[in-house]
Amino acid sequence: MAEAAVTIADGMHRRGIATLLLEHLVSLARARGVKALAAEVLADNYAVLHVLTDSGLAVRRRWDNGVCELSMPVPRVAALGEASAYLDAVAGRDRHADVASLEPPLNPRSVAVVGAGRRPGSIGRMILLNIRDAGFVGRLYAVSPGGGDMDGIPCIPCIPSVAALPEAPDLAVVTVPAARVVEVARECGFRGVKALAVVTAGLTTAQESGLMEATRRGGMRLAGPASFGIAVPGIGLAATPAVRQPPSGRVGLIVQSGGVGAALLEQFCRLGIGISSFAAVGGKLDVSSTDMLQWWEADDITELALLHLESFGNPRRFARTARRVSAKFPVLTVHAGRSAPSHRAAASHTAAAAAPPIIRQALFEQAGIIATDSFGELLDAAVLLASQPVPAGNTVAIVSNGGGAGMLAADACAEAGLAVAATSTQARGRLREVLPAEASLCGPVDTTAAVSPEAFGEALHIAAGQDGVNALIAVLVQSASADLLPVLTAAPPPVPAAAVVLDQPEAIRLLRASEMAVPAYAYPEAAARALARAARYGSWRSRPSGVMPEFGDLRAADARSIVTSFLARMPGGGWLPAEEADHLLRCYGIQMVGFVRADDADTAVAAAGFGGHVVIKADVPGLLHKTAAGAVELDLHGAEEVRAAMGRLQDRFAGRLSGVLVEPMITGGVETIVGVVQEPVFGPVVMFGLGGVATEVLGDPSGRTVSGTSRALRTAGAAA
Repeated sequence: MAEAAVTIADGMHRRGIATLLLEHLVSLARARGVKALAAEVLADNYAVLHVLTDSGLAVRRRWDNGVCELSMPVPRVAALGEASAYLDAVAGRDRHADVASLEPPLNPRSVAVVGAGRRPGSIGRMILLNIRDAGFVGRLYAVSPGGGDMDGIPCIPCIPSVAALPEAPDLAVVTVPAARVVEVARECGFRGVKALAVVTAGLTTAQESGLMEATRRGGMRLAGPASFGIAVPGIGLAATPAVRQPPSGRVGLIVQSGGVGAALLEQFCRLGIGISSFAAVGGKLDVSSTDMLQWWEADDITELALLHLESFGNPRRFARTARRVSAKFPVLTVHAGRSAPSHRAAASHTAAAAAPPIIRQALFEQAGIIATDSFGELLDAAVLLASQPVPAGNTVAIVSNGGGAGMLAADACAEAGLAVAATSTQARGRLREVLPAEASLCGPVDTTAAVSPEAFGEALHIAAGQDGVNALIAVLVQSASADLLPVLTAAPPPVPAAAVVLDQPEAIRLLRASEMAVPAYAYPEAAARALARAARYGSWRSRPSGVMPEFGDLRAADARSIVTSFLARMPGGGWLPAEEADHLLRCYGIQMVGFVRADDADTAVAAAGFGGHVVIKADVPGLLHKTAAGAVELDLHGAEEVRAAMGRLQDRFAGRLSGVLVEPMITGGVETIVGVVQEPVFGPVVMFGLGGVATEVLGDPSGRTVSGTSRALRTAGAAA
């Protein structure tokens, strides 16, 4: 137990500083193995008592002579998804502070464009015009040397400098050359500006450091540098250089890349999908995806979030936030940086470490994030979820007016992991009454090209209304005899629906009728993948929260002793000898195959007597991939085979062989590999997949981020 104390200057009281210091104390105490914190507080010191009792820690109190003695157990680090009252309390405070700090950039009452520019076509001038034309509800200023009127832009005050602004604006959009960015940021801080969106790109490392220092000293939030700007259509804020601005709606967007941001805004304009707010954070020195998720969680507007992430700042904070937000509404992203060249480009583009694909996938799956493999698939899934409810399952009814098209859709659904519904007896009877005699009713339903719009619409509702059907795909081949497209939006089916219009020129569009909208895809594969991702998300969201098991038979003290002894011999860490690795894993209840160490052929033959059918493994210091190096002799029977195998190993590893391990031959089962990796960005990650010689060829491993991993797993490897 350690004694805890916090001292705050009188003028800094009631600003949350003591609470923040207490959080740091808890973190430091946990890192140093402290089990509890203790404090003594005068009974009438209500302010300090409130700080301690509201911290989220489990507080035990004892009153003695006007003094309250408090004992606070230090909570262990909770795994992602594990309940933690303390982390929930910390996250609640963090969320409240973050949302309040984002009011200036995302709900500003006044905006200044610094570097507005008098030259037509300049970025600053373009942003100024966009804000004006969008009908910004607040006050708008242009900051440009010389002041006076902005050529061709009446009614917008042009101020010669930030210092001369008639008020301190909530948001300053900075478009000056890179060499002036730090100077302008300092001026904004002195003037009392509350937030910056730095559109300027190409800052050096020193300039970025100066920018961060200026924003912190001025108490400002920062989007950028290299930001594409900020847009909030609901208040007419269009502080981006985009050619078109989408309408107000319920989709939140955050991107790092300006090019991706411009493309998304253009696509949303084309599709008529409205956004709640958009932020392009560029270099992501301050405002992050985690901040934006917390804003959308609290704004009571956003119902769908799209993220384009190239790097992570604090992946654990992001993961816990994303998991909480995903339980409320869908969060989508795209796997950026999967290939080696893309991985390098992401690190270069953002000056931050990009995460390995397997680990990113693990984080996304645990947090309930819908992650796609391409920009096109991201848009496909977003359009579906922006216009349709989340499916309650993965069974899809398919109705088409062309048999071949329906078969393509059925194949696409099967490949995407969806189940194609077979038509029930009752539904077939109803379909016979409305469809042509030549129609195929088994499922997929083929109405034939001769179907009327009325009959096609009735068939959609019959197929979608069957018990167990969770979604509907309508596949259309346009013909001159009847226009079936209006049928899709005439009356909403009872389940989420998507259309496939094989001859439409757009890859994705929205079919609209009043408040009704149905996504129409040019290819059945796109519709199937979008529905499959939505269904998997629905399954994730409906799962009950997991319970972390408690094991009573773990021998943590013995394991710690093994690792401590090894690290005393090998301070830099390394691979445990086979015997110590075996003992360490047994401390945690992991069943191990027994083995006997042998130094020569006679000892190996004697050791083989316990099983008869054995394997011999060479123990060569530093050798990890034994099979690939020829260090494993399999399927040995009898003394002669054991002696021959021992001779081969001695010849193969002459001078390096420290002995062999004789084990019983295990047959059947599936060989797997399990490992723990200390990833620089994410921390400890458990990897699991197919093992054996083909493990790297198959590329099967998956991962799961973990927390609370001991120093044993961080510094000592185990080879068995």
